[in-house]
Amino acid sequence: MKTIANKELLMAADFAGCPLKNVVKTYLEGKGWKITDIGVQNPDDPEDPKLMFHRIGLRVGSMITEKEFERALVFCGTGMGIHIAASKCPGVHAGVVESVAAARRAITGNGVNVLAMGAFYVAPEMGKAIADTYLSASLGSDYTWWPNFYEFHKLSMDELDAFDYEEYKANGFKVKELGYYPLSLMDKPEEE
Repeated sequence: MKTIANKELLMAADFAGCPLKNVVKTYLEGKGWKITDIGVQNPDDPEDPKLMFHRIGLRVGSMITEKEFERALVFCGTGMGIHIAASKCPGVHAGVVESVAAARRAITGNGVNVLAMGAFYVAPEMGKAIADTYLSASLGSDYTWWPNFYEFHKLSMDELDAFDYEEYKANGFKVKELGYYPLSLMDKPEEE
């Protein structure tokens, strides 16, 4: 599997997301990242039906499911369509973000392995900052001070990965619980 630790990343975009993807890709390559880009390469070629947002999203999702890549950055006009498509694949935890704070929480609290941005809403410099934040964190990082933060969120990911709709339906629409870790809202303690 191509991993973040080895600075390897999957990227893709449709024609609307291509300009933002190209900026972020060039930026990350300048920082030593090896990028595999499987989407639109030229935004002036939007007519190719094989490169529609949902088809690209499904391809990215399948590459995460098949463990070819640990994480991916994807781009379309809103970020929503491509992330919905990627989410159809088992084991994909996709999210759309438009801020650095949301990117941090997407990875640290939700273990997002496919992060989507919308080129209609995210400026190029913000896209770079979002990518930096997302790629420099992992599930639970930044929250070691919060008791059970990692365990609570890891459990949610494990239950989502194990989710089977037919089993859920047969069980009266109750989740098959794999355990429990209590978590309370709290403020970060002051640094001394």
